[in-house]
Amino acid sequence: MRALALYGALGSLLLTTLTAAPADALVPHRTHAPGGYAEMLGAEEAAREADAEGIRFGTCPEAEGLPAPFECGTVSVPVDYAHPHGKHISLTVSRGRATGPDSGRQGALVFNPGGPGGSGMFFPLLAAIPQWQNLAKAYDFIGYAPRGVGRSAPLSCVSPASFVKAPTEAPEHPSAAYKRKKVAEARAYAQGCARRAGADLQHYTSLNNARDLDVLRAALGERRLTYMGASYGTYFGALYATLFPGHVRRMVFDSVVDPDPQKIWYRSNLSQSEAFETRWSDWRRWVARHDDVYHLGRTAQQVHASYERASRRLGRKPAGKVGPGELQAAFLQVGYTDSYWARSANALSSYLRGDAKSLRAIAEPDAGGAVASENSNAVYTAVECNDVRWPRSWKKWDRDNTRLARRAPFETWQNAWMNLPCAFWKAPSQRPLDVRAARGALPPTLLLAAERDAATPYPGALELRRRLAGSALVTERGSGTHGIGGGPNHCVNRHLEAYLLSGAVPARDATCAPRREPAATRGKQAQPAAG
Repeated sequence: MRALALYGALGSLLLTTLTAAPADALVPHRTHAPGGYAEMLGAEEAAREADAEGIRFGTCPEAEGLPAPFECGTVSVPVDYAHPHGKHISLTVSRGRATGPDSGRQGALVFNPGGPGGSGMFFPLLAAIPQWQNLAKAYDFIGYAPRGVGRSAPLSCVSPASFVKAPTEAPEHPSAAYKRKKVAEARAYAQGCARRAGADLQHYTSLNNARDLDVLRAALGERRLTYMGASYGTYFGALYATLFPGHVRRMVFDSVVDPDPQKIWYRSNLSQSEAFETRWSDWRRWVARHDDVYHLGRTAQQVHASYERASRRLGRKPAGKVGPGELQAAFLQVGYTDSYWARSANALSSYLRGDAKSLRAIAEPDAGGAVASENSNAVYTAVECNDVRWPRSWKKWDRDNTRLARRAPFETWQNAWMNLPCAFWKAPSQRPLDVRAARGALPPTLLLAAERDAATPYPGALELRRRLAGSALVTERGSGTHGIGGGPNHCVNRHLEAYLLSGAVPARDATCAPRREPAATRGKQAQPAAG
């Protein structure tokens, strides 16, 4: 699912059948080199060249939506780091210069919002938001589109028109015939990726995203990197910290992916599906407490029955291009951020009373966004399928997801269908890097996590905290919004600012009280109150 591609707090304001041997296995005298010896040397060479070349910033293309004084440029990276002088691609980069006096400036803050498949080109725009203004005084805000994303040598697996199909189904307990259909679609999608990308396909990986990040650091003229990654951005940020510990200045990991190699990526997605069921229950209980506003039921079970009634009705007669699949995708957003809770409840309530306008507004696919949606999905698929060898047996997928769907039906099968192309992937796969940093190897790093986050379940933050010695974890208790830095929780933001402005981390892991639940309102989206 797109659980790793969305950053809730900002969004509400965004193979062969054999595992390929790692390159370092071919160099016995340097087998300790993480991620491959040849690639390590190639990354060093690419960074030296980027440091000499720099980035020529200028006016941003209209497509980026970044008016002056924001600037855009490109940085060149090798497609294959084992051959740094071979084929290169250009990554797009955005910059908003620090707004404070020169005496207080601290260089560049590079941001990635997640994915795989998400672009951070919008990041300079956040300087106008009050929660980010103190940081914007000290740092140039640097966004970029990772390889394959947006205008960074865009990857595509199918035609955008055929990718965005609507209305669609979303059975929580699919029939054998429906499963056969989805297996065929997944196989065809994997073949489309291989056909369109060719030999380059294997190089869309998290390890290469980490290497690209170091080339960007060098091109910006930064001796050491200051970085904030959210969701999937925490994973390749952690890979960066393992590959380039001496290049780290400060790193923030917001909404943390579990870096355990055994979790990447098959088990991570099963964990996500289970966590989304919990967060889905949180929303249904909230709606039930506000039955006087929404009239969807006085209990979570009754609210669920209202949702199921809407899904069945849409299955019989779609509302425009909104069928059960589009309904489920729209309501998945309540698992990312509670700023969607009131809007979603309003749409469901209005639809069941005979007015589909609000539901269509939140659920109907945007034809104008088809290219971006297909591109984002292509990058997501390529990176996750390349990062690790996935189970090849459909029987295993079927058994594991059937079992999980008995207790977590809301998202399990939709998640499985999104990832199933990895069962039929033809490009060589990587071995996940074992993320580690001994005490003293890294400067202190800061982790942020919401206790009930569904997209990146909280145990992942505990795991990364254990693996990065000297890191500190700030937990937003009782909350589930995905991406909490720079949001409405003042306590979280105090820790974030203190770290990025001075390097200070809590002496012990810190906790913040939960943000207030959103107000139940009619006719407009409720915004979460400051906490």
